[in-house]
Amino acid sequence: MAITAPERPLPADPSRSFIAVNLLICSLLWGSSYLFIKLMSGEVSALAIAASRGLLGAAVLSLWSLGRGRSPLPRRAEILPWIMLGTTNGWLPNVLVGYALIQLASGPAAMIQAAGPLVTALVAHLVFAEERLSRCRLGGILLGMAGVALLIGPRLFEGGGTALSVVAMIGATLSYAVANLYVRTVPAAIGDPARLALGQQMFSGVIATALTLAILGPSAFLPLGSHLPVMLALGIFATAIPVTVFMRLIRAAGPTRAAMTGYLVPTVAVILGVVVLREALELRQVLGGCIILAGVFLVTTAPRKLGAA
Repeated sequence: MAITAPERPLPADPSRSFIAVNLLICSLLWGSSYLFIKLMSGEVSALAIAASRGLLGAAVLSLWSLGRGRSPLPRRAEILPWIMLGTTNGWLPNVLVGYALIQLASGPAAMIQAAGPLVTALVAHLVFAEERLSRCRLGGILLGMAGVALLIGPRLFEGGGTALSVVAMIGATLSYAVANLYVRTVPAAIGDPARLALGQQMFSGVIATALTLAILGPSAFLPLGSHLPVMLALGIFATAIPVTVFMRLIRAAGPTRAAMTGYLVPTVAVILGVVVLREALELRQVLGGCIILAGVFLVTTAPRKLGAA
């Protein structure tokens, strides 16, 4: 049965332009993260990148908070949401994906993660009255998954991986879905998007740093000195800004629509790879991107289908 909290009125449906602009900002900036990581040429470990990315994002958002006259430290009511988001949308999926990709090929891993918007939509359908799935929304989500599969192409059928690596990738996908849904439940009084983004990056960065030091030691951070401009771009433009915009998008448009960034990000990553890294562009990638855009259009423009509270 769908739930609408009695003290929270049903949110007004945001304009299509608001959804489109925020989806575009998130996708462009998050999609650029793949480019920045590639520019580090594999010289920096995944754990060190995750730790530095989180700490840089937290530092930028802390300065933003101070500029607004607010302390960057959490109030008592904010501690739980910050820990939850820092875990479910931060260090935990980062570690799970890092472990999964040691053995699991990138194609199947990407396809498992592409199931995230579908999982989010199905759970949101059961939990939130304003997130009821219409045929149009469901069709758009499935169309988007088909587009991702076409975008991945032959890599989808790559071998490798163990049962544990597959479970880890599924765990990461579910973790992101939980985070998307959880943001929607945070009360408005403590749910300022910039504050939620700050808390997520702060806890994610601290825990990822502790893991890096414990597993790899301080020397893991030394290669960052040769890639400082790229790391700054990753922490500021591909982390702090899109996370804040994404929090705003979830609270205004709901988790189902916001989760469609999961389909748009790989499309942006492919385009940047072609434009900046001179990677070859195949016809299937063009078709896959068009199908993804069609699926996102169906989901984001479909009116809410309200169910019984």
